[in-house]
Amino acid sequence: MAAEPAPGFCRDCLSEAPHGGRCPACGSPRVLRHPEIHTLSVAHVDCDAFFAAVEKRDDPSLADVPVIIGGGKRGVVSTACYIARIKGVRSAMPMFKALALCPEAVVVKPNMEKYRKVGREVRARMQALTPLVEPLSIDEAFLDLSGTEALHGASPAQTLARFARDVERQVGITVSVGLAANKFLAKIASDLDKPRGFSVLGQAEAADFLAPRPVTFIWGVGAAFGAKLAKDGFHRIADLQKAPPADLARRYGAEGLRLSRLAFGLDSRKVEPEREAKSVSAETTFEKDMGALRPLEQTLYALSEEVSERLKHAGIAGRAVTLKLKTADFRLRTRSRTLEAPTCLAGRINAAARDLLVKEADGTPFRLIGVGVSDLCPITEADPADLVDTTTARLKAAEGAMDELRAKFGRGAVSRGILMDATTDRRNRRR
Repeated sequence: MAAEPAPGFCRDCLSEAPHGGRCPACGSPRVLRHPEIHTLSVAHVDCDAFFAAVEKRDDPSLADVPVIIGGGKRGVVSTACYIARIKGVRSAMPMFKALALCPEAVVVKPNMEKYRKVGREVRARMQALTPLVEPLSIDEAFLDLSGTEALHGASPAQTLARFARDVERQVGITVSVGLAANKFLAKIASDLDKPRGFSVLGQAEAADFLAPRPVTFIWGVGAAFGAKLAKDGFHRIADLQKAPPADLARRYGAEGLRLSRLAFGLDSRKVEPEREAKSVSAETTFEKDMGALRPLEQTLYALSEEVSERLKHAGIAGRAVTLKLKTADFRLRTRSRTLEAPTCLAGRINAAARDLLVKEADGTPFRLIGVGVSDLCPITEADPADLVDTTTARLKAAEGAMDELRAKFGRGAVSRGILMDATTDRRNRRR
């Protein structure tokens, strides 16, 4: 006797599809089936090639051509549409390599304000489904739809399918959905059927699904750790499944126990709606490699002002300042300094970062520079008054006055002297 087909529904009209083949109501081939489809509630939603999708939506002439979002020839790829990806173009790839692989591509400089606006619109639609939305970035988030069946009159799977359909029709971009028993499996599932996908990965099938994958398939296992695991005999996730948890813990400590659980698809992390930012940063890629201290200083100050502005807007401050540099051969340098007190002031951020820069600016040509602030706290703890050091109070007053002028007359109404002769092109700045 033939086995009963798994329960399912049509992703286009949302009708139940009790039998195999196309949807009996609308004829669509996009019928989703899975034994656990109506019992799973944790999802990962990811916008497909987000930046490129927004540009294609706004400019129909780009619909059928390869599109790369990024800086000039000296920059890197922020996003590549799926047509460009077929040619081998990937995010974070140097632009010159991307254009060598796909010379016919249309390169569009990022418009972050536009992308943030669309991202907020999609996020609002997620939050209308459930309060348990954990953003990961501008274009992806975890959702937990447990207990929402009565509210939406549908299972979490059907609610997510309706959401994906409405985003495509009303926002003009597509998303891919991964539905599973936990966050680890949901993130994996959302990548299985891109773009415009919807994949379900149940707990019962997780161990068998994961077994043949390389250990680097596990979130958090990068190339270096993967090489160490391979040296120790762990090449596939199946190798981790065979190892006693105590042995993995002895070798790798707490990370070993994490690997043991994830190898079987077990993840106890909850979807946390209040996911706090760990750092605020800004960086830029130069059109030409930069080795002279003065232009590096000028760019660094502009970036420090940008970070300061974002901190003040968010009502936070930070104690640790990090300088980021990338050399002409793509080697990354990061240097950090911890301040005596948290700050949100551009002057203090820049002073710490500049001290770090001076030690690195030995004539080495750099293609990228950035600055970030971490160890965050409420802005009320920032830049406390000091009876001995009165420079902080003066700096605070000066920046407050500048902020007021810029708010009233625009960003360019007032500028620091260090920026007056700046020649650095910051038009391809990335956040």
